Amino acid sequence: MISVLRNTSYAKLFSAQVIALVGTGLLTVALGLLAFDIAGGDAGIVVATALTIKMVAYVAVSPLMVAITARVPRKTLLIAADLTRAAVAVSLPFVTDAWQIYILIFLLQSASATFTPTFQAVIPEVLPDERDYTRALSLSRLAYDLESLISPVLAAVLLSVISYNNLFIGTVIGFIGSAILVIATRFPTLRPSEPAPFLRRLTRGARVFLATRELRSLLAMNMVVAASTAMVIVNTVVLVQGELARPQSDVALLLAAYGAGSMVIALALPRILDHLPDRRVMLSGAAALPLGLAATSALTAGPAGDATWPLLLATWLLLGAATSLILTPSARLLRRASDEGNRPAVFAAQFSLSHACFMITYPLAGIIGATWGIGAAAATLAVIGAAAAAGAGMAWRSRAHASSGRR
Repeated sequence: MISVLRNTSYAKLFSAQVIALVGTGLLTVALGLLAFDIAGGDAGIVVATALTIKMVAYVAVSPLMVAITARVPRKTLLIAADLTRAAVAVSLPFVTDAWQIYILIFLLQSASATFTPTFQAVIPEVLPDERDYTRALSLSRLAYDLESLISPVLAAVLLSVISYNNLFIGTVIGFIGSAILVIATRFPTLRPSEPAPFLRRLTRGARVFLATRELRSLLAMNMVVAASTAMVIVNTVVLVQGELARPQSDVALLLAAYGAGSMVIALALPRILDHLPDRRVMLSGAAALPLGLAATSALTAGPAGDATWPLLLATWLLLGAATSLILTPSARLLRRASDEGNRPAVFAAQFSLSHACFMITYPLAGIIGATWGIGAAAATLAVIGAAAAAGAGMAWRSRAHASSGRR
């Protein structure tokens, strides 16, 4: 898998991704502390509002920016997005009111909603061979999982010697470093998009999704992933400390089990996909996630026993692994369904549509969990995930099955 880094252009872009991810991780920690400084006991409301703004920016801005910047060279667009993010990050330590945080977060996440799908759409051009591209996807997934583990630890170490405001400097360094590496990267020659009416450019990615059975299936699998991820992100701390009355360190341990499952699959997937089709791998993940959520509901239905904690660790490991089975190969589907002209729009559509699912599942996980309990939240999300998984399977039937159905 590491052999793909011999491609110097990809090695620089991957390094840019890693540096920016670490900077974003430091920003997440610093933002929570800044919110507490400004709002005190209402910091949770400030952070929740900021996260909602982030999702709105991801859903609304990504396809819009692709349509607006269709004729802008991708290298220029990536550099501009990184510099915008750096400018926002350097401004955050100086805010004094919550509304200023909201504006800056919208600007930062709008820049991220421009950068991420554009970056993802460039990688298939840099690595045209599918085997190399698959290994790059696994490395990218590994980077995301490692960042979620390393950034909080790095932030904790830095906070022992500096104030939280200085964490924003690390974020600025991350985004500027990413921009420098993008500048140093030699991009393949890419044709600018053909002129088209704005509305046609805006809907280009969505139209490709609707016309392609694999991508219609991916739409449903996005909901499966959102259901399980919402359970993990929203309710892990409630489950560990509220339901099981375990120490705070076990929250990190349970999240680490989820990340470990994802990393194991990310490392193994290049070889798996050399022998198995994407359809079988991804639909297996889609089937496993509702089962993991149902197991969570069952484990929290009654009093906790001696076996509850190890079984929860195993369940979170399963959820992480199954999520990686879907997310890691998903970009291969986007690559095959697109061409050089519409690829940014297709990746932007996936970025937008997948985050739209989180806007549904995050509130459900929190509201149902707080009102009727963690078991009810897990059961509800399991039902949603199972329905979406069934839809994914029906949308992406094997060619043999589809042919027999027409006879």
